[in-house]
Amino acid sequence: MQRRFSVIIPNYDGSATIGKCLEAVFSSHHQSFEVIVVDDCSQDDSVRITERFSCRLVRLRERSGAAAARNIGAQQSEGEILFFTDADCLLQPDTLSAADTAITGREDVVFGGTYTKVPHDTDFFSTFQSAFINYSETKRKKPDYIASHAMVIDRELFIKSGGFPGNFLPIIEDVEFSHRLRRSGTRLEMAPGILVKHIFRLSFLKSLANAFRKSRYWTVYSLGNGDLLGDSGTASSELKTNVVSCFAASCLAALSLLLRKGSLLLPIPLVFLLNALVNRKLFLAFYDAGGPVFFAKSALYYMLVYPFAVATGSWAGMLEYMTRPSLRRKTGRGGVQGGGGISSETPTPAGNKR
Repeated sequence: MQRRFSVIIPNYDGSATIGKCLEAVFSSHHQSFEVIVVDDCSQDDSVRITERFSCRLVRLRERSGAAAARNIGAQQSEGEILFFTDADCLLQPDTLSAADTAITGREDVVFGGTYTKVPHDTDFFSTFQSAFINYSETKRKKPDYIASHAMVIDRELFIKSGGFPGNFLPIIEDVEFSHRLRRSGTRLEMAPGILVKHIFRLSFLKSLANAFRKSRYWTVYSLGNGDLLGDSGTASSELKTNVVSCFAASCLAALSLLLRKGSLLLPIPLVFLLNALVNRKLFLAFYDAGGPVFFAKSALYYMLVYPFAVATGSWAGMLEYMTRPSLRRKTGRGGVQGGGGISSETPTPAGNKR
């Protein structure tokens, strides 16, 4: 017997993708589900597009953020199992079936899925990002966190947990929520068959801006959580080795130029070789996603360009953490509270359909 799912989708100005997202959900092979879209005061055509579909639309009175939107969606849900995803993610026809198989009989475990290796938009930078995230999130069966773009959790467990943290750092709410669940004794597990296809639309500059932004918030949170050097999903030990290797090679090159000593260039190939060995499984994932040409381009971009955006974001995060005491209080383990809207916020429902 199929479990009834509540697919919860927070949305803010997602008119470019929400239609495709909902089309994908309603193409599911799994028959027992409801869809709840929580619109966070969009200014575009998102609401009009959403109203075309037989889903429940909840419109918030004021801009509240994705965490609060997810919590309110869970509060409004009727399914036994919650499936959190995003307005720019496309469930595959068998995604909910895979989630049902994973969680049946194991309702005390929170399961995570990930992005497909190849995204909806198959340009280089989008495919690089999707393959990188797919590898990083699935390399460990017991992950450090489960991302909210494909999170499967028993409804009662979610409500009991307090939900995603309110008034927290952007894009890190699911990491904090996962860590809080683990500390309470809840098990986290990856189910690689639970896949969503992401719509990235990344250019060269958007790819670097995305790396900077993620690194900035990851660093702020990790400093507060005391796990800056940890191996955590996309903030992986491989990526951190890559950044250190690029920094070391850059320093050797600069010193060689400054001191006019060509001998300082000799260790650089060894630095890159060691970095490649550490990242060899990621490089194999690049090859698997796009073949030899994509692998070569991805490896060069990853080792020679991407680290600068990550490092710059890390420095910005460190500076922000050191200069803002409120961030230290907010990101410390004792300073985070769940329930960003899970019991106190009363949303304004509109356009509800079954």
